[in-house]
Amino acid sequence: MDILRTPDHCFDNIPEYPFAPHYTTVKTHDGSDLRIHHIDEGPKDGPIILCMHGQPVWSYLYARMIPHLVKAGIRVIAPDLPGYGKSDKPAAREDYTYQRQVDWMNQWLVQNDFTNLTFFGQDWGGLIGLRMVADNGDRFARVAIGNTGLPYSPDVPQEVVEEITAFRNSKKKLNLFSMMAQIRKMDGAGGEKYSSLRQFSHWQKYTWQNKDVPVGIISSSQMEKRNPLSVALELFMRTIGLGKISPFPSQLSTIYEAPFPSPEYKMAVRAMPTQVPIMPDPSLEAQKKAWNFFETFEKPFLCVGAGNDPITNGFEKPWLAKVPGTRGQPHATIGGGHFFQWAKAEKLSGILADFIFKNSAGERPIKSPEASV
Repeated sequence: MDILRTPDHCFDNIPEYPFAPHYTTVKTHDGSDLRIHHIDEGPKDGPIILCMHGQPVWSYLYARMIPHLVKAGIRVIAPDLPGYGKSDKPAAREDYTYQRQVDWMNQWLVQNDFTNLTFFGQDWGGLIGLRMVADNGDRFARVAIGNTGLPYSPDVPQEVVEEITAFRNSKKKLNLFSMMAQIRKMDGAGGEKYSSLRQFSHWQKYTWQNKDVPVGIISSSQMEKRNPLSVALELFMRTIGLGKISPFPSQLSTIYEAPFPSPEYKMAVRAMPTQVPIMPDPSLEAQKKAWNFFETFEKPFLCVGAGNDPITNGFEKPWLAKVPGTRGQPHATIGGGHFFQWAKAEKLSGILADFIFKNSAGERPIKSPEASV
C-alpha cells in the first residue's frame, strides 16, 4: 500500500492548536504500517471523552472545545482519522472502505487501551465511532452523538439505486456552487422519501470528480460567514494553480487545507463520501449488527445536534425510538450548522461535561460552562 505522510512543517503556526502530537502505528490489510495521530489533553485521572471528527476536516475542529472540556476536569482524546490531519494518508481509492476505517480505528483504540470512555462523534466520526462502540462495548461508559448517524438502508428500491448509481457514473460535471445548492435542499430525515439520497449523491459525485477538492473553502464556508465574492476568487486562484499564494482565503480555509500539501493527499476526502451506506452495499450486515447492539444499549446515550444542518436534521429520531439508554437524557438542539463544534464550542462542551458528570459517580472537579439548552 502506498501511504503518504504530511510533512510536519505544513502544521507550523496553526493558531489555537498548541497540542502535543501522539502517534500509534497500526497494521493495514496488507501488513503496511499506518500511523494515526491523536491529541491527549487534560488531567490523566479525569473522565475521558473520545472526540471524533468527520470528513473533510481534522482534529482541529475540536480546538475551541478542548480548553472548555479540560477546564471542566475532562481528559480529551481527539484522533485524526486515517487520511486526515496529521495521520497517514493511504493514496489509492481502493485503500479506503468503511470496514477498513473501522478496523484501523479499532486497532488504534485497543493499542492505546482506552477504557471507561465517553464517546462523542459527528459526521464520519459517528459512522466510524459508533461501529467502534459496538465492537468494543466494554470500553465505553456512555455515548453522545451530534449531526451523524449509523446509516442502514436495506429497503431502498432498486430503481432508486439504479438512478443514483447512473447519476454518479454520468459524465455530467458539477461545480462547487451547484453542488452546494443541492446540499442546501436536503431535509435530513424528513421530507419526501429518498429525496435527500438524490441530493446527497451530488456531494458524492462532486468529491470524486475533483482531484483537488477545495477542502478549505468547503470547511470554512460551513463554520463562518464568508463573502461569496471572496469564495469565488479563492476558488479561481486554486483552479489556475495559485491557491497557495492567494490573498483571498480565510484563516480557517488555510488551516483545513494544511494536511493536504498536494491533491494526491486528498484521496480519503474524495473516496469516503461514496462509502456512506445510503443504499444497500457491502456494509449492510455490519450496520445491522451494530444496530442490534444499540437496540439493547442501556448505558447513557445523548443526542445533541444543530437542528439547522440540512444533511443530518432529524438524525436523533431512530436513536430516541430504539436505544434504551436515551431515556431520561437531556437531548438538545443548539444550532451552529453541520460543524457545530466550532460555532457552538462552549455550549456543546458544557452539555457534554454535564452529561459525563451527571451520569457517573465522579464529582465535577471544576465547574464546566453552563449548558443553556
